[in-house]
Amino acid sequence: MRVVAVVPAAGLGKRFGNERKPFVYLADKPLIVWALAALQSTEEIDEIIPVVREEELLSCAEIIDEYKITKSRMIVPGGAERQDSVYNALKSLNKDVSVVVVHDGVRPFAGPDLITKCINSLDGFDGVVPAVLPKDTIKVIESETGLVKETFDRSLLRAVQTPQVFRAEIILRAYEKAAAENYYATDDSALVERIGGRIRIIEGAYTNIKVTTPEDINIAEMIMAKGF
Repeated sequence: MRVVAVVPAAGLGKRFGNERKPFVYLADKPLIVWALAALQSTEEIDEIIPVVREEELLSCAEIIDEYKITKSRMIVPGGAERQDSVYNALKSLNKDVSVVVVHDGVRPFAGPDLITKCINSLDGFDGVVPAVLPKDTIKVIESETGLVKETFDRSLLRAVQTPQVFRAEIILRAYEKAAAENYYATDDSALVERIGGRIRIIEGAYTNIKVTTPEDINIAEMIMAKGF
């Protein structure tokens, strides 16, 4: 079984004041390095493919060399949207790849234990996604008026995270269909669900945060202070 990890990190960072989140420092190293280092330390991962903006290919290569991310032998330029970036990486895969791990480059606290657990949970499914129970009640509203249309049963809901793990053949097929139909989703597993794939949810971690806004850096620093 050959396992390749794709690390999308080409977003514009609009909610981060247009600053390039993956290259913002968290403690002593850039945010993206936390994700890359976790994948590097995961025995099951054979190769890591970071996806960054075209103008950042050289700086990303320098970071990979500096932090000894030896499993990364290719860096792929990103696209207009996250989905386009992941698809660029998928199109670069060799035929011998059997499992694909997609992990956000700005999600620093998914350690090797969680990554391994996701990979090992794939048997009998097309994809595995870590997720947590929402702490808040979720309501559906009318976008124009703000009127509440429905309140969901929180016990049936999950807030999904990465790493998301898939059989290579089915994630590529899901992406090809989405590209052909110009269909975009907010996470990779939704594309696999769309073609009838069976996705398994396993328990994630509340500490496995995605750094989206400047305030999230402060939260990340607090998680680190607690001994992550």
